[in-house]
Amino acid sequence: MLTEKEFTAAAEQHLDMVYRIALNWFRSPPDAEDAAQNAMLRLWRAEKPFADDEHLRRWLVRVTLNECKRISANPWRSRTVPLENCPEPVFSDPARQTLFHEVMTLPVKYRVPLYLYYYEGYGVREIGEMLGIKTSTVQTRLARARAKLKTQLEEE
Repeated sequence: MLTEKEFTAAAEQHLDMVYRIALNWFRSPPDAEDAAQNAMLRLWRAEKPFADDEHLRRWLVRVTLNECKRISANPWRSRTVPLENCPEPVFSDPARQTLFHEVMTLPVKYRVPLYLYYYEGYGVREIGEMLGIKTSTVQTRLARARAKLKTQLEEE
């Protein structure tokens, strides 16, 4: 179990990533906040030790994705709201923010692998392990996501 000091340090370091993953999944700030809060609560209650920061980071990604799936299954969850209604930008760089909004228009099965690959820096094999899918499926989804994103950006 983490000490209060270790938890605080981990939460400060990884909360933005956890929130962005959840926001990427839901496209709804309230649902993303719920998933991020639940993931942080699971971190607080975690009993197994983490080998290093990368182990903690991968564990948080997996927990966040599981929380997103769990919340998505609830028929009472709030509905998607436009990201323009977010009180603050997800990224400080306007170009990254614009591209992030374009990524958010993709279906979730393309959006999540694309986000994990480009924004969080995970490899294809790692994404496959986190999502519970084959490496070839991750590669296919990334290729299709890039094609769809390219088409969207060319239309603008």
